[in-house]
Amino acid sequence: MLLTSISLKLSQTKGCYSNNIVSLIIKKNNPIMAIVTSINPYSGKDLKTYTTHTNKEVTTILKSANKQFLLWKNSPIAQRGVLLKNAGKELLKNKQEYAKMISNEMGKPISQAISEVEKCALVCDFYADNAEKQLATEYIKTDAFKSYITYEPLGVVLAIMPWNYPFWQVFRFAAPALMAGNVAVLKHASNVFGSALMIQKVFERAGFPEACFTTLLVESDAIEAIIKNPIIKAVTLTGSESAGASVASIAGQYIKKTVLELGGSNALIIFKDANIDKAIATCVQARFQNTGQSCIAGKRLLIDASIAENFIAKLVFKVRKLKSGNPIDASTYIGVMAREDLAIELEKQVEKSVKQGAKIVLGGKRQGTYFEPTILVNVNENASVFQEETFGPVLSVTTFKTEEEAILLSNTSKFGLGVSLFSENLEKMEQILSKFEDGAVFINELVKSDPRLPFGGIKASGYGRELSKEGIREFVNVKTVYIKK
Repeated sequence: MLLTSISLKLSQTKGCYSNNIVSLIIKKNNPIMAIVTSINPYSGKDLKTYTTHTNKEVTTILKSANKQFLLWKNSPIAQRGVLLKNAGKELLKNKQEYAKMISNEMGKPISQAISEVEKCALVCDFYADNAEKQLATEYIKTDAFKSYITYEPLGVVLAIMPWNYPFWQVFRFAAPALMAGNVAVLKHASNVFGSALMIQKVFERAGFPEACFTTLLVESDAIEAIIKNPIIKAVTLTGSESAGASVASIAGQYIKKTVLELGGSNALIIFKDANIDKAIATCVQARFQNTGQSCIAGKRLLIDASIAENFIAKLVFKVRKLKSGNPIDASTYIGVMAREDLAIELEKQVEKSVKQGAKIVLGGKRQGTYFEPTILVNVNENASVFQEETFGPVLSVTTFKTEEEAILLSNTSKFGLGVSLFSENLEKMEQILSKFEDGAVFINELVKSDPRLPFGGIKASGYGRELSKEGIREFVNVKTVYIKK
């Protein structure tokens, strides 16, 4: 029996969720259902309307996932590999379709969306080829007749994923989790529900058994109850610091494993012996790809004062040439931000930083969801754009005089995801890399994820690792076996 219907705007944090206009339909003796409409951030037009799952439907989905886990965990790992290879082939076969959905839902330039889908196929192939070796029984010599370590799946794992890389963030979790014998349920950001359902379709088309991977169409207020459900054995989240703290707190009450990949404010450090032209090209990509909406983007540019003037002049020239426009246009490099409230928040950070002494040398203006590629100089360590994560196309510039000062500035951040060092003296860079409080140090390259290398941060950037063998072992029971004769 319908009691009432209301509309409201959900205001949620960067990275994990979205704020769409939803209609809530309340039924007697039944949970609330939300009617969510996704909006194209470039055109402002409605894309599609989705009805969220009720609590009862969520429970049914989780029970089905758990039932499937009891079968899937016993399946031969070679069989899982064949299916994951199929998923990679499906991604490549229909990459234009998937990329278009990404661009329409969150505004990513289409060429970058295609690259994202291709990278998902890469991670599928990597784990299909390597998981058996990564999970192989390890025999350890002790005083026992026989002792060894096995790696066994945990069960149903909940993934809470963001909108900024709507396919990649999911696949870098799902590929190792499924290969390890777990099953996955996905709570995606509500502005990319279309991408979430397409990802489920990828696994279905690849031949995965029903309920191996399932999308939950729910809003953020449903997450707590899902985590508490005893069927959920672990949680992985990519998103904001506040979202990570909330999820970790809930999971901690029930002693459930979590992996958190949170915000970042990566430094790009240009030493005076760096190759300036190559460094500029890398820094532009590091900051402005995906319209700057990336946790691992280089956001704080630290330059040796002796080369700063020349470097900044060339940097401004390079960034000025980046083409902005319709994300579906193949030549577009700078699209729009995923939501207008995010663009407004970025605008406030820039305005506040200017009042704190920073100077705009390029950009700085917003129109709706579009924010101009922006460069700020004279940024001190107390400025908003230095202390906070800037999730959009804004690059702050700070100078230093000594190596020690550069290291101190880089570490003067609550985040610790990654740092990029630019210098021709590779030996020197390897000597100092241990001084940086980050999960990754890249020399003469932007910080990026690679299936062959572990990925993750420290401090407010989270804990745990994704990718490589470290990633696949996050959601397994590392079991010790000791046999006495």
